[in-house]
Amino acid sequence: MRYKGKVVVITGAGGVLCSAFAENMAKQGASVALIDINEQALKGVSEKINSNGGVSKYYKASVLEKSELERAHAEILADFGKCDILVNGAGGNNPRATTDHEYYEGGDEKREDIKTFFNLNKEDFAFVFDLNLMGTLLPTQVFSVDMLGGGTIVNISSMNAFTPLTKIPAYSSAKSAVSNFTKWLSVHFANTGIRVNAIAPGFFVTKQNQALLFNEDGTPTPRTDKILRATPMNRFGKPEELFGALDFLCDDTMSAFVTGTVIPVDGGFSAYSGV
Repeated sequence: MRYKGKVVVITGAGGVLCSAFAENMAKQGASVALIDINEQALKGVSEKINSNGGVSKYYKASVLEKSELERAHAEILADFGKCDILVNGAGGNNPRATTDHEYYEGGDEKREDIKTFFNLNKEDFAFVFDLNLMGTLLPTQVFSVDMLGGGTIVNISSMNAFTPLTKIPAYSSAKSAVSNFTKWLSVHFANTGIRVNAIAPGFFVTKQNQALLFNEDGTPTPRTDKILRATPMNRFGKPEELFGALDFLCDDTMSAFVTGTVIPVDGGFSAYSGV
């Protein structure tokens, strides 16, 4: 019961990875506050946790709207008390901020039938960037006040933060910023008792990347073939394979002197040169 007596707030809790985080932490005794903009997904996650003997409640809120987060914060305080652990899991990519080609092909800047670097929409790029970076900043501003004196923040970065992937410039830029922001926060809060770290997942199949990884008939795309060739373990990760890093970072008995780190969980992707 690693999290017994702890209040855990998880943003993006309706997604594949963060719903798994929520279930894992609830099984270990946490009272879990689930935040997402997708209320239907949240309801399903909360019902599953509670039916299995866990304790959770869900709160519909956008991580890009501070007023909504503050409303959720007030409700969580009334329901559970102060936040002990914040997992900033909200984020992801959007097809509108994805180029169709990996490399520049002559004349692309004049084409309108495909998405190129030259015709990426500023608002679409900004949405993805903000969802990941502002979606980490704003919840931290709202919930970190509960943790002054002792608490843990875990951000979700990505392999894109180490080496940007083709076709997804907004997401790659944003996750690099999340890693940098994690380090900044760790220093800023170093004397408050708040530890701040991040997990950088390698390749896991989620709702956001499904279309990039698999065709409509379920067969792998050429991008999937490239990813697996660059991953020494030659497979995608499973959500539960992130639990070890999460539990380590959240457990003060194991990681009391750990702050400002970004831990890859990637099947060897970041270690492989391709040769």
